Amino acid sequence: MTCQTYSLFVLSVIMIYFGRFGNSLILAQLQNDIDQLKADFNSSHSDVADGGPIFTEKLTRWTERNEKRIILSQIVSMYLEMFENADKSKAHVRHVAEELYTLKNSLPDGFKKMKDLMDLAKLQMSDLKIQRKAVNELLGVLQKLVETPTSLKRKRSQPQRRCKC
Repeated sequence: MTCQTYSLFVLSVIMIYFGRFGNSLILAQLQNDIDQLKADFNSSHSDVADGGPIFTEKLTRWTERNEKRIILSQIVSMYLEMFENADKSKAHVRHVAEELYTLKNSLPDGFKKMKDLMDLAKLQMSDLKIQRKAVNELLGVLQKLVETPTSLKRKRSQPQRRCKC
């Protein structure tokens, strides 16, 4: 796959992943719109290949469905940010932006989760107060880690016992 087709590939993955092709999105039309976008952004320029892909490589590291929804939410947001300054008088720009906006509304708010991850990365684990808090929470964290989906389901499906007083 060439660097020129990464935009189409990423958008196609996003659209297919959320099942939009069966509803209102026509792949051939989207491909034509993206081809026009490539011309608008001069994506055949030689510097496009520098440094490799910016989105598709990251998608391969996120394997679970819910994980992918988080990263795809961020990617769609970044595309929408890119389209904010684009010429919306062009039909192909409007069409792609509308489809991305529709997809964005169907995705979870990954920004809050991303912020949580960034906040965790900023924690100063050498700080004694942070270490005390972490040790205090360790058992709860480990309990969450070993909980399996079936044990969670079992807890919810057990009937509540009532006191026979």
